[in-house]
Amino acid sequence: MADLFDTDTAADSVPRPLADRLRPQSVSEVIGQSQVIGPDAPLTVMLKAGSLGSVIFWGPPGVGKTTLARLLADETDLHFVQISAIFSGVPELRKVFEAAKLRRKSGQGTLLFVDEIHRFNKAQQDGFLPHMEDGTILLVGATTENPSFELNAALLSRAQVLVLERLALSDLERLAQRAEVELGRSLPLDGAARENLLEMADGDGRALLNLIEQVMAWTVDAPLNSAALAQRLMKRAVHYDKSGDSHYNLISALHKSVRGSDPDAALYWFARMLDAGEDPRYLARRITRMAVEDIGLADPQAQAMCLQGWDTFERLGSPEGELALAQALVYLALAPKSNATYVAYKAARSAAKKTGSLAPPKHILNAPTQLMKDQGYGSGYAYDHDAEDGFSGQDYFPEDMDRAAFYAPVERGFERDLKKRVDYFAKLRSKRQT
Repeated sequence: MADLFDTDTAADSVPRPLADRLRPQSVSEVIGQSQVIGPDAPLTVMLKAGSLGSVIFWGPPGVGKTTLARLLADETDLHFVQISAIFSGVPELRKVFEAAKLRRKSGQGTLLFVDEIHRFNKAQQDGFLPHMEDGTILLVGATTENPSFELNAALLSRAQVLVLERLALSDLERLAQRAEVELGRSLPLDGAARENLLEMADGDGRALLNLIEQVMAWTVDAPLNSAALAQRLMKRAVHYDKSGDSHYNLISALHKSVRGSDPDAALYWFARMLDAGEDPRYLARRITRMAVEDIGLADPQAQAMCLQGWDTFERLGSPEGELALAQALVYLALAPKSNATYVAYKAARSAAKKTGSLAPPKHILNAPTQLMKDQGYGSGYAYDHDAEDGFSGQDYFPEDMDRAAFYAPVERGFERDLKKRVDYFAKLRSKRQT
């Protein structure tokens, strides 16, 4: 009679997921990631030289981070240990390090794969350093977040960051073909539906194999078209974290599309963010920021358009109000651009920090008391409305500070007229101060 706890026998009888069955057995079988494992790519060079060092894999889910870590252990004859920062703490790490030390004494090295390594705090990340330095472990970390922000500088200085990219449609097609060979039959989809299935995976190989398993379980009499596939299969949720890289990458793409006067690209990234669940109010705020930073006084109406769109959204709500934001976005993209005020503002802030203790010149100070008048407050002030052209030309900067020119309008939009005014007053000022 079989042992009730004979786990090996039980495990053999349990069907393995398709993703596990298709896991590559060598680096050469890995699909995609040529920038990391291509002929002259970093991992290939390190493996050929026999000098594999600690690495951090940074990339989206389902692109092969865990698989590559396992294959690196196989290629280098290192003992593979996998932990997750989600479920592991200091006690677990101590056990791993102690076991690695014993292994090292017996002549066996350890490749420690840490999934979601960015979830470890600073102290926990520091705990890896001495064991990396003395060769107890070779660290391979995996993260979906930007290592520059999530990992310690000390850890990054001891490990090379390798970026893994989402799989292209051509890569996903190769993966689908492997799945068909493994399962012994073709996907019951026509050409368009097959392409839609690949798109649903959104660059995630593991997600694609899970979708393929679902499709292969269906009983159908003829290949399904795109409409039938959409009815049977829900679209995969968009990978988007409102506080993570995806959020900041998309808002950067939106902002730069507006700055680059491309309304089509701006609308695309705007739609991408809405589709991912971004708060329209956040977008309204950022769009308004674009108006004052990148359009400025080249088109003073731009800011008003954004505020009107924002107000319209607040009155209509979603989804109708989002059209008002889209309209403001198109206006910004096509408006003349100037960052002259933005540059001037930053320069003025910088000057203010350097000269923050200088007092205003006395001639522009009010003198409500006799004592202040005796001190020279208000003495020599020229009332501009009484001056010729309504302009006295006096200096309003601190007495111990040279006059600065912060605002330099551009020759675009309404700032053409403002530049004429700046030049006009500069000429008058020069004449009246001599």
